Amino acid sequence: MSDRFTIRLFSLFGILNGLIIIFKPRLLDIGAHIYVLMIGNLALAIISLVSYLMSRRGLASSNHNAFIRAVYGSTLSKLMLCVAGIATYVLIYRPNVSKLTIFMLLFLYLVYTVFETLSLFRLTRLKK
Repeated sequence: MSDRFTIRLFSLFGILNGLIIIFKPRLLDIGAHIYVLMIGNLALAIISLVSYLMSRRGLASSNHNAFIRAVYGSTLSKLMLCVAGIATYVLIYRPNVSKLTIFMLLFLYLVYTVFETLSLFRLTRLKK
């Protein structure tokens, strides 16, 4: 079962980082923290890769419940790591926290979650 998740993931990471760089002047004008967005994008890409590999290992198991546990575990761990990352950002930049940056990080979380879910859906269809 061969898939190209890592290639697509790195492409998505590159596209999102490119958009952040292209719109850097506009983002700075509205008060977003560019480096926080870039670090968040990298962290979400790495977390999505680990989460996908966990789910894929569960899919390869002969026990159907292992896949469900792997998906729930990877989703919960990704959510908790994202919450911890946003909490760290808030604690470090306490006087200058940008709500726009937090919402953009949450949007990146949504993009990576949808991307991972669609990839897992495609993988389960190929397995049948």
